[in-house]
Amino acid sequence: MIGEDSALFREGLARLLADAGHDIVARAADAPALVSAVTENRPDLAVIDIRMPPDLTDDGARAARRIRESFPRLGIVLLSQHIETRNAVELVAQGRFGYLLKDRVFDVDDFLDALLRVAGGGSALDPEVVARMIGARRDPLASLTPRELEVLALMAEGHTNLGIARRLWLTERTVETHVASIMAKLGLGTGAEHNRRVLAVLAYLTARGGS
Repeated sequence: MIGEDSALFREGLARLLADAGHDIVARAADAPALVSAVTENRPDLAVIDIRMPPDLTDDGARAARRIRESFPRLGIVLLSQHIETRNAVELVAQGRFGYLLKDRVFDVDDFLDALLRVAGGGSALDPEVVARMIGARRDPLASLTPRELEVLALMAEGHTNLGIARRLWLTERTVETHVASIMAKLGLGTGAEHNRRVLAVLAYLTARGGS
């Protein structure tokens, strides 16, 4: 399911996904049509632009929240040129969510992998989105070291401990130690897998006062 008001982008994305073997069950050019189409077609994943008609503000993000209320197991990916955190933080905390920036999709395979990850119950967050969410609430992270902040940002992007270790040229055991320290400093329990840790961290950030 694609919710995108730009006809060229919408059709181009549909072609890309079709070429990758995915079925596009519906396309919507505005937020009301998006909600209706999801309700009617029950897709596995909805890729949604944020600024859509009728208001061209955060209509897509608000529609995503409404959709999530009715379909909690639906994977949702916000794909936009803009970063907004008011709706996104809540969606992140609920899981099965991705937020990617159109201008920062540099590799088609990585993009398709991100969609599959979200459809499978995981998360996919652009580092700039993560930084905006975290940067808006610096106090909870003041006690973290620079290395722990790097690890936390990669956790929020959906990376496993092994993936983080490879990114930062560390051993997996060292990353586990950093994760344990982050959780302890933030007052969070340790989760069993990376998505739960991301949700716990961002839920905590949400509790600090919203966006």
